[in-house]
Amino acid sequence: MTADTALLEFIPALPKAELHLHLEGSVDARTLSELSARHSTPLTTTNERYRDLEDSSRVLSEDDVRALYAYTDFTGFLLAFKVVTERLGTPEDYELITYRLCRKLAAEGVRHAEVTVSAGVILWRRQEFAPLFEGMERGRTRGERDFGVTLCWILDAVRQFGAESAREVVELAVSLEAPSVVGFGIGGDERRAGPELFTEVFAEARAHGLHLTCHAGETTGPESIRGALDLLKAERIGHALTLVEDAALLDRCVREEVPLEICLSSNLRTGGCADLKTHPLRQYFDAGAVVTLNTDDPEMFQTSLCREYQLAHDALGFSREELRQVAANSIRASWMPAERKRALLAEAYL
Repeated sequence: MTADTALLEFIPALPKAELHLHLEGSVDARTLSELSARHSTPLTTTNERYRDLEDSSRVLSEDDVRALYAYTDFTGFLLAFKVVTERLGTPEDYELITYRLCRKLAAEGVRHAEVTVSAGVILWRRQEFAPLFEGMERGRTRGERDFGVTLCWILDAVRQFGAESAREVVELAVSLEAPSVVGFGIGGDERRAGPELFTEVFAEARAHGLHLTCHAGETTGPESIRGALDLLKAERIGHALTLVEDAALLDRCVREEVPLEICLSSNLRTGGCADLKTHPLRQYFDAGAVVTLNTDDPEMFQTSLCREYQLAHDALGFSREELRQVAANSIRASWMPAERKRALLAEAYL
């Protein structure tokens, strides 16, 4: 067996958790084509590349979806995400995508995932969340039964929708009274809404026992990360790409053991990182930070968790034992019960 073959077997077999994964971004070409047949929704765009997909009577083919996912900038990614959310309208839709996500995760050796749902977008579309959540829960329980993968939910607000919209997401998360809803976070465009706008909203979420995460340092500087820690009291930081620009802040994250949700392919595809070889993941790891690897939106970024581990090895020189440490970090940084953490950690270090 060659070294490469051995690694290809090692990575899927490694017990892992995924902490930064958007449900809507897990919808593959086949599934989006099926959803398109269910929901005849026009594709509205000013991008000439997608003009031929605007006909509302047209069902998107798998090739259409693959073309849509082949964007080259952040704007193209936002369009693709919009297309997916426009075609998710019923509990059955959400059950389908959740169940298929569980199956994919199991194939990657993922034992637990904390999946972000764009609740802010659902509320903005004036959809009733509770029935859709019932569909997600059916997909989750079926997936756990059939594939042995545990899922829990993080409800996500959109930064540029403002603080009041974010508060609605927190209130929704609390009102569900569901043990599977464990966290609250904000994503969206950092450039349009800084962390200071959401201080009270995060305090409310924390008071109700929700764990807290925040996309920060993805498209703006390290001040966004500092704000997420100081103002929002975020427990984990999503992306943290620009943390490398502030040595003192990186030292603090190491000292305080702040988990970093790193997404290599995402940063490359959205233009945040020009070349994987220059990605700061290696610097963070060598400094002693609690780094985890994640897919963000796996289908939209044409990746998988095993591929992210492979990229860390190929582009940044991570050894097997270092990859094992990253997997262990993902388990430790998760919000799953302590007993399950201990069992998975024991398995990871066999």
